[in-house]
Amino acid sequence: MKVISLIMQGKMKYMLGAAISIIVFTGCKQQQVAQQDTAYSVMEIRSTDKELLSSYSASIRGKSDIAIYPQISGYITRLCVEEGEVVRKGQTLFIIDQVPYQAALRTATANVNLCKANVGTAELTYKSKQELFKQNVISTFELQTAENALESAKAQLEQALAQEINARNNLSYTEVKSPSDGMVGTLPYKVGTLVSPSQPNPLTMVSDNSEMYVYFSMTEKQLLGLLREHDSVEKALKSMPAVQLQLTDNSIYAEKGRIETISGIIDQTTGSVTLRATFPNKGHMLYSGGSGNILIPQTKKNCIVIPKSATYEVQDKVYTFRNIDGVAKSTMVHVLPISEDNNYIVEAGLSVGDVIVAEGVGFIRDNTPIKVKQN
Repeated sequence: MKVISLIMQGKMKYMLGAAISIIVFTGCKQQQVAQQDTAYSVMEIRSTDKELLSSYSASIRGKSDIAIYPQISGYITRLCVEEGEVVRKGQTLFIIDQVPYQAALRTATANVNLCKANVGTAELTYKSKQELFKQNVISTFELQTAENALESAKAQLEQALAQEINARNNLSYTEVKSPSDGMVGTLPYKVGTLVSPSQPNPLTMVSDNSEMYVYFSMTEKQLLGLLREHDSVEKALKSMPAVQLQLTDNSIYAEKGRIETISGIIDQTTGSVTLRATFPNKGHMLYSGGSGNILIPQTKKNCIVIPKSATYEVQDKVYTFRNIDGVAKSTMVHVLPISEDNNYIVEAGLSVGDVIVAEGVGFIRDNTPIKVKQN
């Protein structure tokens, strides 16, 4: 009985294994049939010209950002502008207490008048001594003494005149004026604040925002490629196309700019060189101290462009399926992303004339027979 039981168990295991094999085989066969029944769109690889937009992080600066410092010490008695106000060259920004400097000017002017009087007295004395010397009444020593007194009085007058000019300048410095057209920055110092030329922070900044300088960097390798293409910096600057500015909200600034300068020094820390583009700013939309991205257009000739839908990624590597005699063959491709586009530029892995699966690659496996969808 024990032997019969063992035999029966063996038969049951055999039958169960056979049933599982039939199910698996049937499932695989059904999957293959389903894959063969599914039609896929394909595309033949051709070369084309494509415009690329290279993006570089950038910082925005005014055409001139001038720090305004006081040239004399004193209390601020009046603020003549508001933060963000557009000012003209020579417009008064601040007034510093003028009373002590007005007094100093009056003192200096009085000293000038006193010295002028002393010069006049010394001249009369010297002329009188000259007449007496001609009559042999006085000695040469007395004549020379009178002449020296006149020269001393004239020197004192020159000194007094210089002090008057200095006092007049100091009084003019009590009115702090804008050195250029521009926009006023923040005003950290208010009325009643004691300021001086030695203070660490400026009274404000005046930025000439009629045009904006946008600075960005290229790597040394990118710069060398640019110079090899155009032979020199001057030719490169002349041939560069107009550039765009992408703002921090991802919008594109309405006005286009031009690249005007390339720094002659490579930063040893970053291995990059600084370039400057100039943008018009008539509407004062750009502010000094802002940031964004410079977009430089570049036309790539005779390149291979494929849709991203025709690719899939495995461990950060991009693959596509070539259709070779009705069989999908997985092929790794080296691609260049295109900004704001659903395509790739293929740099290696495909050739003109190849046929690839254009969609549905996520449902295909390598060496899978495929049916081409008829258009």
